Amino acid sequence: MATTVLPHEDARRVVESVQSLFPQWIIENIPEQHEYPSMRKPVRLVGEAESLDLVIEGAAKQRILDTALDAMTLELVGDSTSFSLSRQAAFANKVSFVVEERPIGGVMDVTLTGTDLELWIEQETWHDGRHYVP
Repeated sequence: MATTVLPHEDARRVVESVQSLFPQWIIENIPEQHEYPSMRKPVRLVGEAESLDLVIEGAAKQRILDTALDAMTLELVGDSTSFSLSRQAAFANKVSFVVEERPIGGVMDVTLTGTDLELWIEQETWHDGRHYVP
């Protein structure tokens, strides 16, 4: 789990945004806020998050579980995958998968690894509608 804080961004708000979907994500060295114009360079914040529960729950609530399945498996190779989520959407307690473009507000880069990961993702994103539409 990682995100980049750009010089013009408030690092505490960036962390708050990430923690809205990954509350167990802990970053110990949060960059200080500087006065404008900031001479701080972009800072990459990297940490571990043990659960995708809020991402899956949010996707279910928003009725985008099929999108979640597609986005989460797009980069799947063996038992590892990566995908990006919008920080701006997360700040509004929404789940938005980012594919290719870099949206305003930045992204969270998520990497998952595990045995039978493809099956696990399919099971986590399962919904009854898949019985009726292929």
